[in-house]
Amino acid sequence: MHDSVKKYKNIISAITSELEAEKTLKMPKIIAVSKTFNLEKIIPLIEFGHLDYGENKVQEAIDKWSEIKIKKPDIKLHLIGKLQSNKVKFAVRIFDFIHSLDSAKLAKKISDEQLKQNKKMKLFIQVNIGIEDQKGGVNKKELHNLYNYCKKLNLDVIGLMCIPPINKNPKKFFKETNLLKKELSLLELSMGMSSDYIEAVKNSSTYLRIGSDIFGNRY
Repeated sequence: MHDSVKKYKNIISAITSELEAEKTLKMPKIIAVSKTFNLEKIIPLIEFGHLDYGENKVQEAIDKWSEIKIKKPDIKLHLIGKLQSNKVKFAVRIFDFIHSLDSAKLAKKISDEQLKQNKKMKLFIQVNIGIEDQKGGVNKKELHNLYNYCKKLNLDVIGLMCIPPINKNPKKFFKETNLLKKELSLLELSMGMSSDYIEAVKNSSTYLRIGSDIFGNRY
């Protein structure tokens, strides 16, 4: 069994143990974050049957996934990095989910592009939950306005995404994002990475973005 498949199965086991302890929780989807890894490293996991993959950069996703998505149309690609408005056209073409919607300008651009391409994206609004200048995401105070604007544009916003501050306990940030999700009556939460996914599961995350714990360290 390939190393990445073994690590993936270990993650499933760790989550399953958590779910057995907390009966109210559901198994989240795992997005295998394949950014910077080449297809050679990813193919064993595809062959094992895993379908959800995450990329940070639009161009890298096009180069890496265009061909394989035609052969395997069940694969779902998630854009988890910041989306520049000049890349929206290409992002809508290659991705199925965008996790980093964080402004009215970007929402309008995605809406226009979806109409042109006749494609409906599944979207997460990224919340700047730790109020960090260097991170993307909408300010919590602006979240309701942005969500209402997205609804006016008929965008399919399915949930919220957050990245907690790196040097703080993620628990309170996950909890707060979960509360915001409930306020908006959304179903999905994209939170939790290799370092904190169990805590994210405990706080009802439905999409985990796990890279290094599956594919190893990036160099």
